[in-house]
Amino acid sequence: MGEAGAGMVREGRSGGRSGAPSGARTDIGRTTAGDDLSTPVVLGVLPFAALAVVALVELLAGPRIGLLPLFSLGPAFAGLVGGWRRTAFIGALALVCCLTLVLYDGLVQSRRGYAAFGSVAGATAASLVAVGMRRRREAELASVRSIAEVAQRALLRPVPRTAGPLRAAVSYTSAVAEARIGGDLYEVAVGEGRVRVIVGDVQGKGLEAVETVAVVLGAFREAAHDEPELTRVGARVERAMSRELDGEKFVTALIAEIGGDGGAVFLNYGHPPPMLVRADGAVEFPEPDQYALPLGLEAHATEGPRPFRAEFAPGDQLLLYTDGVTEARDAAGTFYPLGERAPLLAHPDPATALEALRRDLVRHVAGPLHDDAATLLLRYAPERQGTPAGVQDAGLSGPVPS
Repeated sequence: MGEAGAGMVREGRSGGRSGAPSGARTDIGRTTAGDDLSTPVVLGVLPFAALAVVALVELLAGPRIGLLPLFSLGPAFAGLVGGWRRTAFIGALALVCCLTLVLYDGLVQSRRGYAAFGSVAGATAASLVAVGMRRRREAELASVRSIAEVAQRALLRPVPRTAGPLRAAVSYTSAVAEARIGGDLYEVAVGEGRVRVIVGDVQGKGLEAVETVAVVLGAFREAAHDEPELTRVGARVERAMSRELDGEKFVTALIAEIGGDGGAVFLNYGHPPPMLVRADGAVEFPEPDQYALPLGLEAHATEGPRPFRAEFAPGDQLLLYTDGVTEARDAAGTFYPLGERAPLLAHPDPATALEALRRDLVRHVAGPLHDDAATLLLRYAPERQGTPAGVQDAGLSGPVPS
């Protein structure tokens, strides 16, 4: 639903109710205090290559061509990456090379010699100023990323590894790596013999989406414990959005309740249907008879969503997701075939199963996602019922794709 973003974000894991969400993916902002630790090889070599080429051509062609001012390319390229020490060193090296060839060509007291030396000195000074400005911007960006990460972790709290008779895991990949805040939301609430969950996709991205996420999750967390009926939970969230956001935003959402009677009840607010993976490997996508409008569009709706039910028995798995998963396309424009990838969820550990699915999604897109992708996996008492059907090694060794 959101705009195209920068790319995938790094992994952060934690168990229980502290730290990053289990199986979630986060990107911790880094400062650039170390010189050139992440400098690309080509950009790192380019300043020295420029100095060598200019010196070689000048020696071969002689002073008549007048290439000495091109020594300024060395410090100019050095200012693109790295720190001020490296830039100052390359600038000094360029000045030494220029002075040496000025003496060699006999241009010490000529205007051409002064102009060449002045060009290199000026380029070095300008590059040093540019490095200082770039470092300040990088530090500001790192600070913004850290603040955004704290804000997102405060909103998207870790889901419990066990919720009643269920085991749970979540994976979140933001398309907006710079902002660190996406537009997808999730929550698991446990109480009074039932588990209630929500997965949603907010209109928009970045800071504008944060307010909407906060309103929706705050209302859901309170209503999920207070309201006896699932429809009243949805109504509370709808009222909160109407009151706080004044109809400016909307959210597609799926609210579910899993009780102890072997079934799951859903409210679908214009959201992709959940994926049910049966203990025998069969895949279903339960859908309502009629979809309701997203949350926040109550003024345009004739009635709210009607709850619908699906059997959810021990050994079954329930995957709730956002459209960043099913609408991810490969180079040929083919959507991600989520139903065909259900066997990837067969790993005994839910978080590892979601990681296998995320890796496969990355391979399918072969590049950065264009929308946030959130997945929430619920397993019905797998520790007592054995592993799901078709459990196999998900092949998760090796580096995480980026």
